[in-house]
Amino acid sequence: MLKHGTRRSWLLSNRRLLFISLFVVVIPLILFFPQAAPRSRGDFESDQYHATVELRNGTEVIWQIPQSSKAVLFLAHGCNGRALNFWDKSPSCANCIGLPEERLLVSNALARNFAVVTISSRGRCWTFGEEMLTVKDMLEWWVHKHKLHTVPLVALGASSGGYFVSALATNLKFSSITIMIAEGVFGEMDIPEDYPPTLFVHMPKDVHRQKQISVYMEMLKSKGIDVAEVECLDLPLSKNFLADRVPGLDPIVSAKLFNLFKDKGFVNEQGYMKKDGRATRWKEALRGSQIMLDKNLFQHVQEELNLAFAFHEMTSLPSDAIFKWFESHMKSSSISRKPHHLLAVESPKS
Repeated sequence: MLKHGTRRSWLLSNRRLLFISLFVVVIPLILFFPQAAPRSRGDFESDQYHATVELRNGTEVIWQIPQSSKAVLFLAHGCNGRALNFWDKSPSCANCIGLPEERLLVSNALARNFAVVTISSRGRCWTFGEEMLTVKDMLEWWVHKHKLHTVPLVALGASSGGYFVSALATNLKFSSITIMIAEGVFGEMDIPEDYPPTLFVHMPKDVHRQKQISVYMEMLKSKGIDVAEVECLDLPLSKNFLADRVPGLDPIVSAKLFNLFKDKGFVNEQGYMKKDGRATRWKEALRGSQIMLDKNLFQHVQEELNLAFAFHEMTSLPSDAIFKWFESHMKSSSISRKPHHLLAVESPKS
């Protein structure tokens, strides 16, 4: 048996060994496996946000269904777009691109318990006639397959997708729709009395389109259809602007790009773009600089420059207004409706 003094020394010695052992084991774990930073609403690269991809009728159908869906949102891209643009690259969607504004629209929808489905157009832009009937059939098939026919169906289309959604709503019963940076094809079709409530999201710098939207809003109001509009204005660039909006873009690179744009005269003293992003030769200026920007992010940066100029670009900025619009017009009903007459028109190339 150990004496009292000896036993006390033995206990102290073992406590020191235990503390040293914990220090040696725990500290490396903390260093090598740091606690993950909280995710923002727009960051959906975790497993719960991975998309499901299916090829149907020769085109991609990509979707995500939250655990408890209160509505279904169909998203229609613009010309040169694809369903792949709305989702981040993941093990389940290796070819997904995750453009900044598209991915945020999906993220915001999922955060509000909207199931989201996207479909790629067959060609560069959406067309009417056969493609419209095909998409109608695909959406009906998808909704019933996933047992979502009892919740409201809503839609958002941008540019060519906006024209497409405005026409599709004559043959598919949406609770409400949002037409983004497009005036719709209301002058070329018969508008049924039960046409869905319509929200126009547009950029008033595009004066011609703004005037046509005003005409169509009055036309819809005269038929007793609920309409509203959201105007999106230009935004100033800053050192953090691109890093804040483009996932994966280093803040240092973002600051260097902003300084380059200032040096080349692409922005004014307040940081506003002097020209549309598409007309700004920023890629050429980049090649003549020492800035190392991942080529995979060129399209992402281009989208944000277009957004900043606010002439014609997909935007997630008014997401709160868009989803409040959808949520204020919720009604469950059969998604089919009797076909209405649609004149033969080409999808506008915008």
